[in-house]
Amino acid sequence: MSEYDEEIPDDDKVKIVSDFIVNSPPGEFNEVFNDVRVLLGNDQLLKDGASEAFATYNESQFTPCPLPDSKDGALVTPHGHVEGNRYVDPRSAKSFAFDHLRKEASDVQDAEIEGVDGYRAVFESAVSEYVKSHYEKGICTVYGKGTKVTACIEHHKFQPHNFWNGRWRSEWTYDTASGAVTGNLKVTVHYYEDGNVQLVSDKDVTAKVIKVTPDGTAAKFIKIIEAEENAYQTAISANYSVMSDSTFKALRRALPITRTKVDWHKVLNYKIGKELANK
Repeated sequence: MSEYDEEIPDDDKVKIVSDFIVNSPPGEFNEVFNDVRVLLGNDQLLKDGASEAFATYNESQFTPCPLPDSKDGALVTPHGHVEGNRYVDPRSAKSFAFDHLRKEASDVQDAEIEGVDGYRAVFESAVSEYVKSHYEKGICTVYGKGTKVTACIEHHKFQPHNFWNGRWRSEWTYDTASGAVTGNLKVTVHYYEDGNVQLVSDKDVTAKVIKVTPDGTAAKFIKIIEAEENAYQTAISANYSVMSDSTFKALRRALPITRTKVDWHKVLNYKIGKELANK
């Protein structure tokens, strides 16, 4: 019997399906989930075996989650994971259960939040103002743990009717003990009209901020974020321009097989003339 006729073990099936789910393009989780559900043909195996992949995807994507009585909402991230399917929202000092398939919160409860000597709340205020002024519908969540304050920022635009979706994620951490600043910026864009093109880009940043007052430190922290994110976005835009003028042109035929450019005005006239002749 050929190896292609052999039944794939359930563990291997789950691994394959989980890889598809974790690597789903932004805004297309449901489409990928429905496809792998059909391929697997076993809902119980999918639920039991790939549930961890659902959580991994949502955490890695900084998935926004609306909360009751909260106009800002929260992000589902690894930093906010408490236990099981529960996550914390430091802004509202609440924890909530999160349904990784429906993307819904429930069972909201009070939670204790680490203040990091007052730095977390001040950083949260500064980062929130920055996000409001730089991202149309951006969301941020700021965590505190030990001597570190970590800010997670998410912004996305989903345009399925135009065949593209994209997401911005950035994660910034400040260590109040050492003054070290670390950042990670990520951009993922999927364009799929008559094809399948993805941009997956990320950049790591390191810097240092001498700790002063919480307000003064937060202001310096924001300056680093603003400078680095602006530079990164500018570089991506410039790279797109270069690719459009060189790379993409090299991937397609400059002229049709006739070696002459198409006269679209003439083609239109032919079409109109044909339509008139048929009337």
